[in-house]
Amino acid sequence: MNYRNSLAAALLGSASMNGYALEPVDIDLAGFNFTPTLKMTEMYDDNFRALENSEKQSSWITSIKPKFLLEADTRKSGYQLEYSFDNQTYHEASAANHTDHALAFRSVLEFDSRNRLHYDLGYQRLEQTTDTTDRSENDKLTVKNAGIGYTFGSFQARNQIDADLKYEERRYLNADGINDDMERNTTALTSTWYHRLTGKTRALAELRYTDFDYLQSGNPRNSVGTAALVGLAWEATALTTGTVRLGQERKNYDDNDRDDSSPTWEVGIDWKPLSYSTVSLSTRKAYDEGDDDAIAIHQQRTRLGWKHEWTPRITTDLNATHADRDYQGIDREDRRNIYGVGTTYAMRRWLDITASYAHTQNDSSLSSETYTRNLYLLSFEFSL
Repeated sequence: MNYRNSLAAALLGSASMNGYALEPVDIDLAGFNFTPTLKMTEMYDDNFRALENSEKQSSWITSIKPKFLLEADTRKSGYQLEYSFDNQTYHEASAANHTDHALAFRSVLEFDSRNRLHYDLGYQRLEQTTDTTDRSENDKLTVKNAGIGYTFGSFQARNQIDADLKYEERRYLNADGINDDMERNTTALTSTWYHRLTGKTRALAELRYTDFDYLQSGNPRNSVGTAALVGLAWEATALTTGTVRLGQERKNYDDNDRDDSSPTWEVGIDWKPLSYSTVSLSTRKAYDEGDDDAIAIHQQRTRLGWKHEWTPRITTDLNATHADRDYQGIDREDRRNIYGVGTTYAMRRWLDITASYAHTQNDSSLSSETYTRNLYLLSFEFSL
């Protein structure tokens, strides 16, 4: 087994959908594989604060984002250390200027074909310009996370069990108590049982437990979320690959009068009618943590995308997203539609050029939260 590739598949799989179209070459650095990349982006955002149209602010934005990946692998383990920062300059709104930092360590250990362990540590320092508490100031926060997971059973076995424990600390850095009510510690436990039905199809049953512990005394968002789901996961069956989870979710608050439950689902399906063309459908219905005075946001979101390689160098990506957002605890409902189109030109093995456009239409029951937003982007991504 190539443990370097298995590590990337196990721990970076979620990033692969937006990963490199270019083919980075690594450097042998004292036995480690070192891969640097650089992404430079120029974009125009006509409403970077996501405000109602009469108040929206626009700006040209320059983003410079280097990323450094250090990898090592042994016969039964793999390790990754990754650091990146994203310096964003808002040319018409200097108060929005910021630099995001992200540091992550990930590891996979395979004791034998039936026992595997993975763990990760992460730190992010971020600033957000949209959906901010103060409409003239970025939301500034740090996120620390740690996770550990254990898998029992080989990938080819009839039965397999996954157990994952994750912990996250979210802290805000704004002055004057802004966002103090959003600071929290989150502990999540997930257990999944897979049962193989055929060579490429597995049934699954999953239990989730999440404890949201807000630091502010008496915060009404303090809750425990639980969910039970069943479903299927399959690979390359009838030109499709996907996962379907269906079940019931419940939010139990410290204030029992607010307790709520609802059907929940998570679906992700890729259909490849041709080797160079992929249609992707994802949909999710679940509770998200609240903001803007909401206790929680009950969201149903669906995204449809089509990625097509017209030539070995030219790829296009069309996508459309619709989300229904029901804000719990306040009288607000949003309907959000996002449409995007992009083209990537692989000019060289070490250089990708991407041009894209995205339009967002948010229709809200609160007139102050109704807005449109257009984002035009041109980026250059370099590797060795």
